[in-house]
Amino acid sequence: MTATPTAQSPTPLAEQLAARIELEGPITVGAYMQACLHDPVHGYYRKRAAIGRAGDFITAPEISQVFGELIGLWCAVVWRQMGEPGFLHLVELGPGRGTLMRDLLRAARTVPAFADALHVHLVETNASLEAEQRATLDEEDVPITWSGELDVEPAGVPTIVVGNEFLDTLPIAQWVFHAGQWCTRCIGLDAQGRLAFLNGPGDPELRPPQAIAATAREGDVFETRTPAFNFWAEKLAALDGPLAALFIDYGHNTPVFGDTLQAVRAHRYHNPLDTPGEADLTAQVDFAAAVAAMRRHSLVCDGPAPQAEFLGVLGIAARGSRLMAANPAKAGEIEAGIARLMAPGGMGTRFKALGVRSTRQAPLPGLAQVDMDEPGP
Repeated sequence: MTATPTAQSPTPLAEQLAARIELEGPITVGAYMQACLHDPVHGYYRKRAAIGRAGDFITAPEISQVFGELIGLWCAVVWRQMGEPGFLHLVELGPGRGTLMRDLLRAARTVPAFADALHVHLVETNASLEAEQRATLDEEDVPITWSGELDVEPAGVPTIVVGNEFLDTLPIAQWVFHAGQWCTRCIGLDAQGRLAFLNGPGDPELRPPQAIAATAREGDVFETRTPAFNFWAEKLAALDGPLAALFIDYGHNTPVFGDTLQAVRAHRYHNPLDTPGEADLTAQVDFAAAVAAMRRHSLVCDGPAPQAEFLGVLGIAARGSRLMAANPAKAGEIEAGIARLMAPGGMGTRFKALGVRSTRQAPLPGLAQVDMDEPGP
């Protein structure tokens, strides 16, 4: 086995994981990511209010209110496509501080019948963030419920699901190409008892996508999220009613080799094995794999489209101009926020919007269907 050591801080979760590894042996990258983010006591998403300038990272809704407002108008258009039902579940997965939902509902009020139909469900596992969401949304006049699961009631009614920077937090599996075969990438302990990446046992069943399989070189890393994507595709399909979902995240449309696991703390990148439980862990989204999972569960996908293209179609320039005219003292701040969301080579192209819908739902606004190759496992 080959180990890559890191400089680490002895967090409670690091000590817990070290004890687990000493007892049970190396763990997979997915198991490590799951523990770091969701451990009941020390998991990052269980306790930290991480979003915002005082936290560890900033998401699109925190950059500009226009982002959430446009998503709200997108939802209103989809509601009309659904036949303007009088009862609609609106679900947000990983709702952060409630900023996106607050801005979404502000826009929703411009379509009163749509706003009246809404029953909002926030899927959140972080108690600190839930408290912030409740404070942010305290004065909203729509019914809002919180849960750690996607379990809306009643079932079988029209549902719109929104997930901004949700897919990138799902656990990944990694393999390393070593000595002519793919080896499971694991996390164990080095000679000093520190967490370290290891090349684990070979996996003869692994078949990377045909488009890149023949290009593998010593040390290449291949990532998948197939179990996690299948889990959420099954959850969406089980809603058993007219469905439209919108996921916005950073990633790639075609399969690639590369280690994209990253940790962020206080707006700085860290080695993923440093301070486990105290830093956010994410990895790029393989949108081809996400689309394949949705299709396996009889769902239809539109996109993915670059974020700049998607927001452009929704009218971000016009909305930004109106907002700047109404708030001239903040015009520079508003313009800078929109520019950041649309930046070529930055959020505008690195982030992409993917639509998911039930088979009878009309194509989703702002997104076109894209033919994508079937990925590997």
